[in-house]
Amino acid sequence: MSSVAVIDYGMGNLHSIAKALQHAAPQVDVQIVSDADAILRADRVVFPGVGAIRDCMQALNRSGLSSVIKSVAETRPLLGICLGMQALLTDSEENGNTQCLNVFPGHVVHFPESLKDKAGNSLKIPHMGWNRVHFTPHPLWQGIVQDSRFYFVHSYYARPDDASVIAATAEYPDPFACALARDNVFAVQFHPEKSQTAGLQLLKNFLQWKGQV
Repeated sequence: MSSVAVIDYGMGNLHSIAKALQHAAPQVDVQIVSDADAILRADRVVFPGVGAIRDCMQALNRSGLSSVIKSVAETRPLLGICLGMQALLTDSEENGNTQCLNVFPGHVVHFPESLKDKAGNSLKIPHMGWNRVHFTPHPLWQGIVQDSRFYFVHSYYARPDDASVIAATAEYPDPFACALARDNVFAVQFHPEKSQTAGLQLLKNFLQWKGQV
Protein backbone atom coordinates (compact mmCIF):
# COMPACT_ATOMS: atom_id res chain seq x y z
CA MET A 1 0.00 0.00 0.00
CA SER A 2 1.25 3.47 -0.88
CA SER A 3 1.92 5.74 2.11
CA VAL A 4 2.00 9.48 2.73
CA ALA A 5 3.45 11.15 5.82
CA VAL A 6 2.01 14.42 7.09
CA ILE A 7 4.80 16.09 9.03
CA ASP A 8 3.84 16.95 12.61
CA TYR A 9 6.17 19.60 14.04
CA GLY A 10 3.57 21.26 16.24
CA MET A 11 2.10 23.69 13.69
CA GLY A 12 -0.67 23.09 11.17
CA ASN A 13 -4.21 21.81 10.77
CA LEU A 14 -2.93 18.26 10.48
CA HIS A 15 -6.15 16.32 10.96
CA SER A 16 -7.95 18.41 8.34
CA ILE A 17 -5.18 17.69 5.84
CA ALA A 18 -5.00 14.01 6.74
CA LYS A 19 -8.76 13.65 6.39
CA ALA A 20 -8.71 15.36 2.98
CA LEU A 21 -5.86 13.10 1.79
CA GLN A 22 -7.74 10.02 2.92
CA HIS A 23 -10.89 11.22 1.16
CA ALA A 24 -8.94 11.94 -2.03
CA ALA A 25 -7.40 8.45 -2.09
CA PRO A 26 -8.94 5.95 0.37
CA GLN A 27 -6.44 3.26 -0.65
CA VAL A 28 -3.46 5.31 0.58
CA ASP A 29 -2.05 4.91 4.10
CA VAL A 30 -2.07 8.42 5.61
CA GLN A 31 0.14 8.92 8.67
CA ILE A 32 0.63 12.00 10.87
CA VAL A 33 4.21 11.64 12.06
CA SER A 34 7.04 13.55 13.73
CA ASP A 35 9.63 10.77 13.67
CA ALA A 36 12.35 11.28 11.05
CA ASP A 37 12.62 7.60 10.13
CA ALA A 38 8.86 7.32 9.64
CA ILE A 39 8.89 10.37 7.38
CA LEU A 40 11.77 9.00 5.32
CA ARG A 41 10.02 5.62 4.93
CA ALA A 42 6.89 7.17 3.42
CA ASP A 43 6.38 7.17 -0.35
CA ARG A 44 5.25 10.80 -0.29
CA VAL A 45 5.41 13.60 2.26
CA VAL A 46 3.16 16.58 3.02
CA PHE A 47 4.68 19.59 4.79
CA PRO A 48 1.82 21.78 6.13
CA GLY A 49 1.87 24.79 8.38
CA VAL A 50 0.02 27.78 9.78
CA GLY A 51 1.26 30.56 12.05
CA ALA A 52 4.56 32.44 12.26
CA ILE A 53 7.60 31.43 10.22
CA ARG A 54 9.99 32.02 13.16
CA ASP A 55 8.11 29.46 15.29
CA CYS A 56 8.02 27.08 12.33
CA MET A 57 11.77 27.22 11.72
CA GLN A 58 12.60 26.99 15.42
CA ALA A 59 10.49 23.85 15.69
CA LEU A 60 12.03 22.30 12.57
CA ASN A 61 15.60 23.10 13.63
CA ARG A 62 15.05 21.95 17.20
CA SER A 63 13.60 18.61 16.10
CA GLY A 64 16.09 17.98 13.32
CA LEU A 65 13.32 17.93 10.73
CA SER A 66 14.91 20.69 8.64
CA SER A 67 17.46 18.23 7.25
CA VAL A 68 14.77 15.57 6.85
CA ILE A 69 12.65 17.87 4.68
CA LYS A 70 15.67 18.75 2.53
CA SER A 71 16.38 15.04 2.09
CA VAL A 72 12.78 14.32 1.15
CA ALA A 73 12.88 17.11 -1.45
CA GLU A 74 15.69 15.26 -3.23
CA THR A 75 14.31 11.73 -3.01
CA ARG A 76 10.49 11.59 -3.18
CA PRO A 77 7.40 13.71 -3.85
CA LEU A 78 6.99 16.54 -1.33
CA LEU A 79 3.96 18.82 -1.07
CA GLY A 80 4.35 22.08 0.87
CA ILE A 81 1.16 23.85 1.99
CA CYS A 82 0.79 27.50 3.11
CA LEU A 83 3.50 28.14 5.73
CA GLY A 84 5.07 24.89 4.54
CA MET A 85 5.51 26.49 1.13
CA GLN A 86 7.02 29.67 2.57
CA ALA A 87 9.50 27.69 4.67
CA LEU A 88 10.89 26.17 1.46
CA LEU A 89 12.22 29.58 0.33
CA THR A 90 15.58 31.04 1.40
CA ASP A 91 14.24 33.52 3.94
CA SER A 92 11.16 35.48 5.00
CA GLU A 93 10.60 39.10 5.94
CA GLU A 94 8.36 37.89 8.74
CA ASN A 95 9.80 38.11 12.27
CA GLY A 96 12.78 40.16 11.13
CA ASN A 97 14.18 38.18 8.22
CA THR A 98 13.88 34.56 9.27
CA GLN A 99 16.21 32.06 7.57
CA CYS A 100 14.33 29.19 5.93
CA LEU A 101 15.19 25.93 4.13
CA ASN A 102 16.40 27.29 0.76
CA VAL A 103 14.85 24.46 -1.26
CA PHE A 104 13.60 27.18 -3.62
CA PRO A 105 16.10 30.10 -3.69
CA GLY A 106 14.11 33.27 -3.13
CA HIS A 107 12.33 35.31 -0.52
CA VAL A 108 8.99 35.55 1.26
CA VAL A 109 7.69 39.12 1.36
CA HIS A 110 4.75 40.94 2.93
CA PHE A 111 1.95 42.27 0.78
CA PRO A 112 2.41 46.03 0.37
CA GLU A 113 0.47 48.26 2.72
CA SER A 114 -2.55 50.19 1.37
CA LEU A 115 -3.39 47.64 -1.31
CA LYS A 116 -6.19 48.71 -3.64
CA ASP A 117 -8.03 46.82 -6.37
CA LYS A 118 -8.48 48.15 -9.90
CA ALA A 119 -11.58 50.07 -8.82
CA GLY A 120 -9.65 51.82 -6.06
CA ASN A 121 -11.19 49.82 -3.21
CA SER A 122 -8.92 48.95 -0.29
CA LEU A 123 -7.85 45.32 0.02
CA LYS A 124 -7.41 43.74 3.41
CA ILE A 125 -4.32 41.98 4.70
CA PRO A 126 -4.26 39.06 5.28
CA HIS A 127 -5.44 37.96 1.85
CA MET A 128 -8.26 35.69 2.93
CA GLY A 129 -10.87 33.76 0.98
CA TRP A 130 -11.37 32.33 -2.49
CA ASN A 131 -9.22 33.41 -5.40
CA ARG A 132 -8.67 32.24 -8.96
CA VAL A 133 -5.48 30.31 -9.67
CA HIS A 134 -3.90 30.43 -13.12
CA PHE A 135 -1.47 27.57 -13.62
CA THR A 136 1.16 26.27 -16.02
CA PRO A 137 1.28 22.61 -17.11
CA HIS A 138 2.14 20.14 -14.34
CA PRO A 139 0.80 16.69 -13.36
CA LEU A 140 -0.73 18.09 -10.16
CA TRP A 141 -3.13 20.26 -12.17
CA GLN A 142 -4.56 17.31 -14.07
CA GLY A 143 -8.36 17.34 -14.07
CA ILE A 144 -8.51 20.88 -12.63
CA VAL A 145 -10.12 23.62 -14.71
CA GLN A 146 -7.87 26.60 -15.47
CA ASP A 147 -8.59 29.57 -13.16
CA SER A 148 -10.35 27.40 -10.58
CA ARG A 149 -10.81 29.00 -7.17
CA PHE A 150 -8.75 27.93 -4.16
CA TYR A 151 -8.90 29.09 -0.54
CA PHE A 152 -6.17 31.42 0.80
CA VAL A 153 -5.23 32.82 4.22
CA HIS A 154 -1.88 34.68 4.23
CA SER A 155 -0.14 38.03 4.64
CA TYR A 156 3.16 37.00 3.00
CA TYR A 157 3.88 35.47 -0.38
CA ALA A 158 6.77 33.79 -2.17
CA ARG A 159 9.04 35.62 -4.58
CA PRO A 160 11.40 32.98 -6.04
CA ASP A 161 14.67 33.99 -7.68
CA ASP A 162 13.96 31.74 -10.67
CA ALA A 163 10.62 32.52 -12.30
CA SER A 164 10.65 29.15 -14.06
CA VAL A 165 9.67 27.41 -10.80
CA ILE A 166 6.37 29.33 -10.61
CA ALA A 167 3.66 26.76 -11.27
CA ALA A 168 0.70 29.10 -10.71
CA THR A 169 -0.22 32.66 -9.91
CA ALA A 170 -3.15 34.44 -8.27
CA GLU A 171 -3.91 38.16 -8.17
CA TYR A 172 -4.15 40.43 -5.11
CA PRO A 173 -4.37 42.78 -6.95
CA ASP A 174 -1.16 42.10 -8.90
CA PRO A 175 -0.11 38.56 -9.83
CA PHE A 176 1.91 36.69 -7.18
CA ALA A 177 3.34 33.17 -7.13
CA CYS A 178 0.90 30.85 -5.38
CA ALA A 179 2.46 27.53 -6.44
CA LEU A 180 6.06 26.49 -6.98
CA ALA A 181 7.36 23.30 -8.60
CA ARG A 182 10.73 21.73 -9.29
CA ASP A 183 11.75 18.09 -9.58
CA ASN A 184 10.11 16.20 -6.66
CA VAL A 185 8.72 19.29 -4.92
CA PHE A 186 5.37 21.01 -5.37
CA ALA A 187 4.26 23.76 -2.99
CA VAL A 188 1.11 25.86 -2.75
CA GLN A 189 0.21 28.99 -0.81
CA PHE A 190 -3.49 28.12 -0.73
CA HIS A 191 -5.12 25.37 1.33
CA PRO A 192 -6.15 22.44 -0.91
CA GLU A 193 -7.83 20.74 2.07
CA LYS A 194 -10.21 23.73 2.28
CA SER A 195 -10.66 24.15 -1.47
CA GLN A 196 -13.43 21.64 -2.11
CA THR A 197 -13.43 19.78 -5.45
CA ALA A 198 -10.36 21.43 -6.99
CA GLY A 199 -8.35 21.01 -3.81
CA LEU A 200 -9.24 17.34 -3.45
CA GLN A 201 -8.28 16.76 -7.08
CA LEU A 202 -4.88 18.34 -6.47
CA LEU A 203 -4.35 16.09 -3.45
CA LYS A 204 -5.43 13.06 -5.46
CA ASN A 205 -2.96 14.01 -8.19
CA PHE A 206 -0.18 14.37 -5.62
CA LEU A 207 -0.90 10.92 -4.23
CA GLN A 208 -0.44 9.48 -7.70
CA TRP A 209 2.57 11.60 -8.69
CA LYS A 210 5.96 9.91 -8.82
CA GLY A 211 7.96 13.13 -8.77
CA GLN A 212 9.98 14.82 -11.49
CA VAL A 213 8.17 16.28 -14.52
